[in-house]
Amino acid sequence: MDRQPGLSVRLKLTLSYAGFIMLTGALLLAVVWVFLLRYIPWRLAPAPWSIPDRIDLLAAFLPKVAIVLAFLLVFGLVGGWILAGSMLAPLTRITNATRLAANGSLSHRIQLEGREDEFRELADAFDTMLARLEAQVAEQQRFAANASHELRTPLAITQTLLDVARSDPHRDNGELVDRLRFVNTRAIDLTEALLLLSRADQRSFTREHVDLSLIAEEATETLLPLAEKRGLTIETSGDITPAFGSHALLLQLTTNLVHNAIVHNLPEQGTVWVTTSVHPKTVVLTVENTGEKLTPHLVSTLVEPFQRGTGRIRTDHTGVGLGLAIVKSITQAHDGTLTLTARPAGGLRVTVQLPAAPLDTGR
Repeated sequence: MDRQPGLSVRLKLTLSYAGFIMLTGALLLAVVWVFLLRYIPWRLAPAPWSIPDRIDLLAAFLPKVAIVLAFLLVFGLVGGWILAGSMLAPLTRITNATRLAANGSLSHRIQLEGREDEFRELADAFDTMLARLEAQVAEQQRFAANASHELRTPLAITQTLLDVARSDPHRDNGELVDRLRFVNTRAIDLTEALLLLSRADQRSFTREHVDLSLIAEEATETLLPLAEKRGLTIETSGDITPAFGSHALLLQLTTNLVHNAIVHNLPEQGTVWVTTSVHPKTVVLTVENTGEKLTPHLVSTLVEPFQRGTGRIRTDHTGVGLGLAIVKSITQAHDGTLTLTARPAGGLRVTVQLPAAPLDTGR
């Protein structure tokens, strides 16, 4: 925004300090003058001896007043300039840090010394904001790099398959078409996942009253054939769980969690538990599965985009590596919390805690 040039805050404070000192000095001198006038009369008639009167006092007092006011003016300007500079020094550091951040340097921190006051509170809040921005930018850069790599892989495979078909025109195209279809399907799945992730991050959805238990049942029924194919058992439990959010996004969240629990499970005789519960101010969805033992470090990285979990079971149903990242974004978009915990016996427990639906006052 273009603004007209004006006086600096330091100069304004300096003039304010000097003006206040001048006003205080003038009031003090006025009080002294009034006090002296009570004891010295005006010259009414010539006296045989010399007695000081108000005219003599005025002649002696005014030059001293001018000197004192001039001294107070200089003292106020110089002292006010120094004092204003000292007071605004933290603000100058904050301004410099803001300029550095605007130019892309998010690693700089103010780290203002001293005891707690308004400037230090502002500096600490700014440092916290810079730390979060730096982490978000780093995460976005890492996400962009991973997304580019994941998108480039199917395109490179497609190019290789087409080059092979072009070099060998007598080759049977049936197998080639099937492989191209599989690669293209995974590219489409990845693109749709990226779009869904972006939609959740932008919170561009309509909220409505939903029942989280019904959503869990819907997701479970959809994925039941996959679980039966892998020899797994899905157990669901929970009462009516009223929530407030996007039915489509919450269904996607639950589907991703159940799918993840099915895919990353024991080769056979595994179990998936899907439960919902209601608390005074929150509703909770928990998806738990058997499986291999996971380390706390590995669990802490599973919500990162394109993180499929090193050492976990991989099949043709492992997805594109955005399942839990989408769950995290949808949870945050609904002002909820996501907690991942490794089960002592093996497997993973995922807990999604969302705000309970507000009371319907329209009835």
